[in-house]
Amino acid sequence: MLLDYILTLMGRDDEDGLSDSNLELLHTQSLALSACTTLVSVEPKLTTETRNLVLKATLGFFGLPNDPPDVMDGLIHNLITLLCAILVTSGEDGRSRTEQLLHILRQIDPYVSSSVEYQRQRGCLAAYEMLHKFRTVCVGGYCSLGCQGSCTHSRRFDRASNYNFSNLPSAFVSPSRDALCIGERIMVYLPRCADTNSEVRKTSAQIVDLFFSVSLSLPRSSNSSFGLDIELCYTALSALEDVIAILRSDASLDPSEVFNRVVSSVCVLFTKDELVAALHVCSAAICDKIRQSAEGAIQSVIEFITKRGKELNEADISRTTQSLLSAVIHVTEKYLRQETLHAISSLAENTSSRIVFGEVLAAAERDIATKDVSRLRGGWPIQDAFHAFSQHAVLSCSFLDHVTSILNQTPVFQGGPGKGENPNIFGESLEEDNVLHAAITALTAFFRGGGKIGKRAVEQSYGSVFATLVLHLGTCHCLANSGQHEPLRALLVAFNAFCECVGDLEMGKIVARDSEQNEEDAWIGLIGDLAGCISIKRPKEIPTICSILCKSLDRSPKYMREAAAAALSEFVRFSDSLGSLLEQMVEGLTRHVSDDSPNVRRLCLRGLVQMPPVHVVQYTTQILSVIVALLDDPDESVQLTAVSCLLTVLATSSTDAVEPVLLNLSVRLRNLQICMNAKIRANAFAAFGALSKYGFGPQRDTFLEQVHAAFPRLVLHLHDDDLGVRRTCRNTFKSISPLMEFNGITALANTHRLSSDHRADYEDFLRDIAKQFTQHMSSRVDTYMGSIIQAFEAPWPVIQANAIYLCSSVIASSSDQHISALYHSQVFGMLMGKISRSTDAIVRATGSLALGLLLKSANYSSWKVARLDPTDSSGRETESSRRQ
Repeated sequence: MLLDYILTLMGRDDEDGLSDSNLELLHTQSLALSACTTLVSVEPKLTTETRNLVLKATLGFFGLPNDPPDVMDGLIHNLITLLCAILVTSGEDGRSRTEQLLHILRQIDPYVSSSVEYQRQRGCLAAYEMLHKFRTVCVGGYCSLGCQGSCTHSRRFDRASNYNFSNLPSAFVSPSRDALCIGERIMVYLPRCADTNSEVRKTSAQIVDLFFSVSLSLPRSSNSSFGLDIELCYTALSALEDVIAILRSDASLDPSEVFNRVVSSVCVLFTKDELVAALHVCSAAICDKIRQSAEGAIQSVIEFITKRGKELNEADISRTTQSLLSAVIHVTEKYLRQETLHAISSLAENTSSRIVFGEVLAAAERDIATKDVSRLRGGWPIQDAFHAFSQHAVLSCSFLDHVTSILNQTPVFQGGPGKGENPNIFGESLEEDNVLHAAITALTAFFRGGGKIGKRAVEQSYGSVFATLVLHLGTCHCLANSGQHEPLRALLVAFNAFCECVGDLEMGKIVARDSEQNEEDAWIGLIGDLAGCISIKRPKEIPTICSILCKSLDRSPKYMREAAAAALSEFVRFSDSLGSLLEQMVEGLTRHVSDDSPNVRRLCLRGLVQMPPVHVVQYTTQILSVIVALLDDPDESVQLTAVSCLLTVLATSSTDAVEPVLLNLSVRLRNLQICMNAKIRANAFAAFGALSKYGFGPQRDTFLEQVHAAFPRLVLHLHDDDLGVRRTCRNTFKSISPLMEFNGITALANTHRLSSDHRADYEDFLRDIAKQFTQHMSSRVDTYMGSIIQAFEAPWPVIQANAIYLCSSVIASSSDQHISALYHSQVFGMLMGKISRSTDAIVRATGSLALGLLLKSANYSSWKVARLDPTDSSGRETESSRRQ
């Protein structure tokens, strides 16, 4: 009850403020504090609940204004005396008193780090007096009568027996050094050693000295990482006490010199665990309200890292980086932010840069996922960290390598979880996308903010950086196709920044020209253009880039393989000086013509063909074998590339290289000549014509059979709907005509009717060639007719019409009774069916003309008894289809 009354006299309940305190109240409060000290010092001891109530009622006095000074000095003195009494009487042993000490000190910390000077003085003074009392009680002994120093009542014990306390009562057990949390405590008072107030500097230095002098006299835990050189520690402590002696004597000494000496001693006196703890809580010290103190905190952290950073393990480095990043985010002054970034750079330089870089990128990932980093007030602190690394003479290259390696290791995910899929995978995909975005953002910051040092690092790693950016063009286009456009935009910004950084303006124009087009041909073409630009502007970089791209062909992400193949297929054009690397490129390209991706298959083949001619000749056999396989590819784009590349290769191939695959090529080209894709048809006919120059050797007879098998189809496509097909068929007709067994074909190849696009000229040509068939190729007519009749069902109406007219022309011009007997009735019935049922005008019109040819022919009497009813026509047409 008495204690409650005294607390009431203090006037410190939750509702009252400090602004109305007057002189009389201050006197009353001072007396109440003194009375409270007396009550605290007698039995029974305070309970934890009562102690907390007393602290809550009294600690606020540290924040009272400083007027009048004489009254306030007495009140603060009484308050500190009360706190010391609570410390002495509340604990049962040294360990519990240590807990009590730390509890009260942490309650005082807000005043120690206050922006108000007299509050810092009071807080530091209180901390010093309490720590001094703690040393007296827990290290020098405690007299129950209140005597100071040595006395006959003091409870003491001998520490000489290796700290063996097993036979002593618990009241005499001292705290361990670890229990003092020295690392945390020192980082509270170390900034005060650089304070603007001389008294605060002096008091805080004494606090630091007291902590270490007490700690050296205490036992340590068996599981702690002590590892100190005792002699070196006492030397450092002696140096610290020398500094304090100078401060006490008021001798003129530069404050910065004093602080440097204090930090040097502390750096030696810390155990490894204390050092780690100090670094983990350094953020609050760096964010100190007094700029001079904040600068001192940063200086001390840098010295700790520089001198003892090698002692930190991976977890320590990670947590220290996080603490420094927290400081970077929370400091408001630009200069302090830059100095803190310097501390992070020092940590990376003196420990593991990989871990530090990883933590900074992880912070970037979190910010990108939760904030609009482009709109942050005062700028984005993490971007400043990227700039700091890029401008660092030692770290710039390693940071650039780290970011590119992160990009190259990041897989690409698309879309959300599908039916039956684990939703956790989708969460991982979002995280991976954030990793990708953070790394790209880091690259952009590096290119734009690195200055001369950053530019030099980019130039040194030009090949690897370019290869990484090119590979991720494929990755980001993949994401854009799935609706995620931001990574592509970010990468394009990074690519442009890269071009500006190294001065490749021409390449920058290529990127800006058509970079956001998502069509496959567009972005693959963009990569090819970039590769071509590099090949011309920076030929020395080609080996490095190609070596990386060759390895990337084996990567699992499809779009990375496609990007690598697109770039390699262009770089290979400039491979004259690559030597053994060319062999590696050819091996990689050849191996991946069987890739799962059609784009990779066709790009690899294109690369093989785009080698300089001297190398193409060297690898012709290998390339032809690849082409033979890809002509049967299920993907039309691959087939088109294969037949186009065949034309290129045949232009320089020797007979020895082509002959082994001549038959295989012929068969596959014939199959492609009926492809719906006009470009494939045109190239297939053109390649077949190109093969004709190899048909005069040992393979002549075999190839000639293929020519005869393809000849009717070639004639029919001379008037194809597609002009490109027409032109190639005309050229092919001229190429193979020398292989035919009579001169009439060669003569037809030189007539204007072959080159004319008019339908009437083409029909005249068909009648002429039909005569050649029946007069000079009677042994082949059956084969030809079979192919022509099959074309009645071709998917193109114009080819059906061509087949109808040619077939009728052959029958009409033939004097062979065998031909008449075999085909007249069948063709007549099919013509009637086409005329009556076809929806295409050209088929009906040509059918009527063909019917007229048949009716006018000399063989009319041999088949005029044929039935003309629809049922009969239909039956014969069915029989014809069965023959086919």
